[in-house]
Amino acid sequence: MPHDDANRLGAYLRARRDVVTPQQAGIPAGANRRVPGLRREEVAMLAGISADYYLRLERGRDHNPSPQVLKAIARVLHLDDLETEYLLGLTAPRPPTRRKQRTPRLPARLHHLLAAVHVPAFVEDRHFDVLASNQLAMALSPRLRPGENRLRSLLLDPEERHFQHDWEAAVVDSVAAFRRSVDDSVTDQRSVELVGELSLASNRFRTLWARHDIKALGYTSTVNHPVVGELRLNREKLAVNDLLLVLYYPDQDSDTAEKLQLLTSLAPADGQQPATAADPKPSSPGS
Repeated sequence: MPHDDANRLGAYLRARRDVVTPQQAGIPAGANRRVPGLRREEVAMLAGISADYYLRLERGRDHNPSPQVLKAIARVLHLDDLETEYLLGLTAPRPPTRRKQRTPRLPARLHHLLAAVHVPAFVEDRHFDVLASNQLAMALSPRLRPGENRLRSLLLDPEERHFQHDWEAAVVDSVAAFRRSVDDSVTDQRSVELVGELSLASNRFRTLWARHDIKALGYTSTVNHPVVGELRLNREKLAVNDLLLVLYYPDQDSDTAEKLQLLTSLAPADGQQPATAADPKPSSPGS
């Protein structure tokens, strides 16, 4: 699993300067250039710091750079507000190592809410493990059933390539959102397990994970349902303790709203408690 936990700041800086082209930074590329991104000395020059100091940052020899220095580097690397916030957080003290992490307990009110809402809804943790779903969520996609991991399904389940309207964009966004969610926590057993599995099973994940992209998922999602066709859904995430309640809902009086009504009529009656998983379900790659 590609990771340098002892020097998180350096790993992030190296990854991000590799994806900024000289043209984006206003530097002539030149004919003898051997790297696709920026050189260390170029980042240092544009940020207004010495090349030696920047080298110390990348090599983990200075663990307390000022926010002003980091913000200057962020501007050179074309980081947005969310990525800049992440960069600043890399120098903060890390919490104690957690050898084991229990699956968060689902509050009873979430079970009641899942059963009461008339849109696809499910509960996930910060690793994108689905912990509970209502019947309409599972009618929308069987990959939303409890025990599945949404990132793993997206990358390794071939059905997702047909289900997602733009699979590649969904993968890029989801890997970046996953990194933001787990905060690069290699001391977290579940993160180690999942990142290790996906790094071995998916070249696309391995490439994207090495970029250190950070992103929040958008508020809309377009999918291709095998029965009712294209659905354009709004996506809302509500934090409950350490969990997220995720709801997909259509615009009022839209074509998707009519299709969702049809999907509701085809789904099993939701009279019983929503499906729940106590632990993430392990699966073999490519299933």
